[in-house]
Amino acid sequence: MKIEHALRRHRWTAFTLVVLGFVLAFFHRVAPVAVAGELQQAFQVSGAALGGLAATYFYVYAVMQLPTGVLVDTLGPRRIVALGAALAGIGAIAFGMAETLSTAAAGRTLAGLGVSVMFIAMLKINAAWFYDRQFATATGAGVLIGNLGAVLSAAPLAYVVTITSWRNVFAAVGVFSLLLAVATWLWMRDSPQAAGLQSMRELDGLQAHPDRAEHWYRGLLQVLRNRDLWPGFWTMFGAGSSYITFAGLWAVPYLMQAQGMSRGTAAIHTSAMLLGFALASLVAGYFSDRSGRRRPMLIGSLALHVACWAPFVTGVALPPGVSHALFAALGASATGFTLAWTCAKELSPPASSGMATSFVNTGQFIGIGIQQPLIGWILDRGWRGEMVDGVRIYAREDYQLAIGLLMAFAAAGLASAFFIRETYGRNVTLAMTEEA
Repeated sequence: MKIEHALRRHRWTAFTLVVLGFVLAFFHRVAPVAVAGELQQAFQVSGAALGGLAATYFYVYAVMQLPTGVLVDTLGPRRIVALGAALAGIGAIAFGMAETLSTAAAGRTLAGLGVSVMFIAMLKINAAWFYDRQFATATGAGVLIGNLGAVLSAAPLAYVVTITSWRNVFAAVGVFSLLLAVATWLWMRDSPQAAGLQSMRELDGLQAHPDRAEHWYRGLLQVLRNRDLWPGFWTMFGAGSSYITFAGLWAVPYLMQAQGMSRGTAAIHTSAMLLGFALASLVAGYFSDRSGRRRPMLIGSLALHVACWAPFVTGVALPPGVSHALFAALGASATGFTLAWTCAKELSPPASSGMATSFVNTGQFIGIGIQQPLIGWILDRGWRGEMVDGVRIYAREDYQLAIGLLMAFAAAGLASAFFIRETYGRNVTLAMTEEA
């Protein structure tokens, strides 16, 4: 009984701390969409420059994915999450205090560097502290809670900045990050073994996953040479990146300028999209675990997601209720790409799960880093010189062209998903060894 209590206590402590870090990652990822106008006013920048400022987070996030996989596989998530939270805290405070665009970009880059480790660390914690058959559900729950950071950075943040400065908000978030770093260092444990307990597989009557028997760079080369992982990379590059590009920066400006909505109404739409994604992530993970199948949920969801882009591209006017429902459906259907992480874990040796999931995740952030400034560039090319309170106003036709590009990326991600190998809810590398 004492062992079960200790297991639950350490499991949920580790899960809670790493998911709080993931909440911060989503907050920083999406926050510019709610304060885009304030940022343009504060730094007097064009749409392309605003896209570049927002994208600095994604550049460093993309660069850090493979190193993060190596670090969590070798040093463990506890050290990496604590260091990441500390860096994110310093970056958020610097961003909030910035007086120039270059200083703001440096602060956002540092925040991106810090939170870039959180998701892969969460996957590593889930792999260590939950049974294999619970992994997709635990990951879906983590994505659900993490997306609360995105929800908070939409309508609630848009409301808060009407009461206090956006600078104060980022300073407060920075202080919270520093406190999280201290709590992680004191209370998180990397695995049941690190807490003096049996592994989850041993508790399930199975042999523990073998430890790494080779240098980390050999494991990384094995991941990069694994052809089964590349379709997941391209799925994230297409479908995952286009959704975050829209939700993380351009959704609110599009709704305000192309659809004539108020900031509050636009932010509510964005919140509906983010909440739809959050809730559907848990549902997708749960049913995928229950069925033992990954591809049907992954492909079916992304097919619906691509279809949801069509009304934005055509520019058709929608009644308020339909408009809210469409945004919720756009977010909910995007969750198909989250199963690419689960497939990556199950298509690689357990000792290299951090590197495998981080490699697949890299595709998403490379795509975002390309798309966010590219969308700004497309809008700037069509800009007719109109400005309101220092903010550039773009025509509906320009937004339709830009969103058409996002739909094309999503369709490419769907096409890649057809090449992802079905794992049937088990690690295929262990299954091949056992069968041999």
